[in-house]
Amino acid sequence: MKERGAVEKRDLRIVAVGDELVAGVGDPRALGWLGRVLARTPSDDVSIEPFVLACPREGTEALAGRWLNEAGRRFDDFHENRLVIGLSGRDIEYGLSTARSRLNLANILDGATQLNIPVFVVGPPPSLDPALNRKLAELNTAFADVTTRRKHHYVDTFTPLQNHEQWRNDVAANAGAPGQAGYGLMAWLVLHRGWYQWLDLPEAN
Repeated sequence: MKERGAVEKRDLRIVAVGDELVAGVGDPRALGWLGRVLARTPSDDVSIEPFVLACPREGTEALAGRWLNEAGRRFDDFHENRLVIGLSGRDIEYGLSTARSRLNLANILDGATQLNIPVFVVGPPPSLDPALNRKLAELNTAFADVTTRRKHHYVDTFTPLQNHEQWRNDVAANAGAPGQAGYGLMAWLVLHRGWYQWLDLPEAN
């Protein structure tokens, strides 16, 4: 029997979609930014079931085409369903226009909104290539605008990390991708840019 006055735990199911960074590829601790964030999420009042559905080298076109079919299999009527989207700069590599990237993200967010699924969007981190970073800056601004207009949460990882010495050193040492330090920096940004508020939880000490 439950004690009188005991509060039942909330049951959350968090589905994360995106490219390999969502899965923490390249992290020697095998946590990535999402694993670190979940480890710092208080569990006293909430039970969280995370499902990571990453696809290597994925841009918004492919993501928009698969997210609902794959995430929908993990959502149900017995949990608070939440969606995390880890965005990349792959659209630049694939030659998509910023307008097309905006539309793809908007379609995902609108679909989630229709299903009453709150979304937490993590923007693309910077590279070491100045020319690519100029395009990433534009893409990041577009993604942020699309997300905030629709009242979902957006974390800008590009701006604070672009000239961050630890980030740049870590990426340089790991063939252009984050390692342990880089994922740690991304996790810090997520935790301090709305994660707890998005889940309606107190911040961890």
